Amino acid sequence: MTRNQVIIVAVAVVIVVLAVAGYYVFSPSATDAVPANGGAAGYTLASDDRTMGSPKAPVVIIEYAAPTCPHCAHFEEEVFPLLKQKYIDTGKVYYVFRVFPLHPSDGAAEAMARCLPANNYFQFIDLLFRNQPKWDWEYQVTDIHGGLVQMGRIAGMSEEQVDKCIADKAMAERINKVAQDGQTRYNITGTPTFIINGAVHSSVDVGTWPDMQAAVDRLLAKKT
Repeated sequence: MTRNQVIIVAVAVVIVVLAVAGYYVFSPSATDAVPANGGAAGYTLASDDRTMGSPKAPVVIIEYAAPTCPHCAHFEEEVFPLLKQKYIDTGKVYYVFRVFPLHPSDGAAEAMARCLPANNYFQFIDLLFRNQPKWDWEYQVTDIHGGLVQMGRIAGMSEEQVDKCIADKAMAERINKVAQDGQTRYNITGTPTFIINGAVHSSVDVGTWPDMQAAVDRLLAKKT
């Protein structure tokens, strides 16, 4: 099920970084943040989306997730490997991952992930999900910044690099625009939320492997 939390608006990304601050604020014009590509199908894609699989796949799954979300981490560990093996790697599903921040540290984590080479992005997101108890506020972590620095070091980043990434105002603006676009287009209020060929699904609908498999198979059957 989703966390049913309303997206945080106008919150500082200070997350205890003494000299580093960003500001994740949703602007009224943010609905134009993701250039339309495939909009007639009920979804849009952007050139800087982080993706897996073939763009020509008959099924497109856009996942909106928060790095601090335990339900997102569960999906990542239990369902996604099966989805990748059966559908993404076989050219049947084109998978798009977008961060929908529900806490300032989600924006900070995404900023760090975006600082890494694109081919290391998913590896770092996986690292964050699997190590939530070390940096996630939901696990009562008090030194969130220290936890993120620890995650960054595993990925080869220094503390200075981590802080510079978190403080990047242009990246903060991009993260907010992507999230606002998701909220405006799909009325997202919790994570994970999945846009499957333009239709909105919560984790209640497709959060388990049997449900996700059934949803994808139904769409694939329509393509044959």
